[in-house]
Amino acid sequence: MATNNRNGSSDVATTGSFRSNIGEAGSSLKQAAVDTGDALKNAAVAAGEELRVGKANLKADLADTALAGIAAAEVAGGAAREQVDALMDKGRDLVDSAAELIRERPLASFGVAFAAGWLIAKLARGNDR
Repeated sequence: MATNNRNGSSDVATTGSFRSNIGEAGSSLKQAAVDTGDALKNAAVAAGEELRVGKANLKADLADTALAGIAAAEVAGGAAREQVDALMDKGRDLVDSAAELIRERPLASFGVAFAAGWLIAKLARGNDR
């Protein structure tokens, strides 16, 4: 029961062509969905790999940082020990100097010590009031 339209083609031919085009569009859409799924899966795998590599690099960088920090602390500790030793030597030199001065001038040393004690006592009493 094919009828002719104005162009002279039949409705059946038009319907068949329409169905064919719709079927092809559906197949193309299905393939696009499959391709999209594959692309997303591949992107997720690649992102997971990048995260693993990034995590490993981060751990390595943090370990390097910790080692550098420990080395810096050891150097700083050594430098601090040297400074303490130098200060202790200066302190010993000062005590030796004071002892030598006291031996050379015992009366003057006693007078200075007495004056310093009196001054400290006076300042302490002044702060109590």
